[in-house]
Amino acid sequence: MSSVICTLFEGHYHFGVASLVNSLQKNGFAGDIFAGYRGSLPFWAADAKESSLPSWPKAYTFTVSDQIQLHFLPLTTEYHLTNYKPNFLLELWDGPAKSADNIFYFDPDITVKCEWEFFESWVQCGVALVHERSMNDMPPSHPLRQWWFKVIEKCGKTVTRDLYSYINGGFCGVNKQHIEFLQTWVSVMDAGFKYFELSASQFKHKLTRSHLFQAQDQDGLNITAMCSLSPISEIGPEGMDLISGGKIMSHALGSTKPWKKKFIRTALRGKGPSLADKHYWLYAKHPIKAHSDYEQRLKKTSLLLSSFIHRFYRKG
Repeated sequence: MSSVICTLFEGHYHFGVASLVNSLQKNGFAGDIFAGYRGSLPFWAADAKESSLPSWPKAYTFTVSDQIQLHFLPLTTEYHLTNYKPNFLLELWDGPAKSADNIFYFDPDITVKCEWEFFESWVQCGVALVHERSMNDMPPSHPLRQWWFKVIEKCGKTVTRDLYSYINGGFCGVNKQHIEFLQTWVSVMDAGFKYFELSASQFKHKLTRSHLFQAQDQDGLNITAMCSLSPISEIGPEGMDLISGGKIMSHALGSTKPWKKKFIRTALRGKGPSLADKHYWLYAKHPIKAHSDYEQRLKKTSLLLSSFIHRFYRKG
């Protein structure tokens, strides 16, 4: 059974792509990774060669190792990338990943911690999803779920399952038998654009929580999970290291990412490095080298010192 991986990035998020790919290689993934992007190719992919992928002109392929090919796919969509996720996965299945049995999407600020075989087995249970830390307790009676019925009705759908947790939008794994899930996600987002004042091209952080799509694609994903006909398989927030006890992925939430964070300064303000910070730098060296040896030594020393400082200075 063949699987491909995809992600979306622009700007400095190429650093995250590098560590994501490195973590996948370390944990046994072999195959094709598709990175949709805006702007320029990252400097560490200077050796990428123009490729002739079906239905995707001006794509470039970077040979990461004997096991992994990283394909850079230039994007022309006007969508904000966070709103483009389900469309991108469907376009891959209709084009360069046509023969894949499974597609896994990872945000570029995620690293993988466990053996790849786990993901291959997980996706056979249903669409693979991970709970968010905030609003993880979100029963069917939650007001947002009640309000989301309006969106589901606009899509011509009905609620197919009661859900009790809120899902993080940074990851999903889909078997081709469950492609309907992605099609429904697109329909939900389209309903948001048409009927509920959701902007396709902007990421509006200032939307209030009473807005049905305050969290944009993430709310769309949660609505989809409520009305899709496809089976789903959920793991708690530990699946992304959003709480302790996780062994699967680390997701660096927040606006300041591990490759930009000043760890000692942050520790002196009472906040120590996260597991995602540590795992980003754990996988930053090989096979893709996006940081110099000096910077890696400096950051790893900063991580150690900031962890020590955090023992004494904690945010109340």
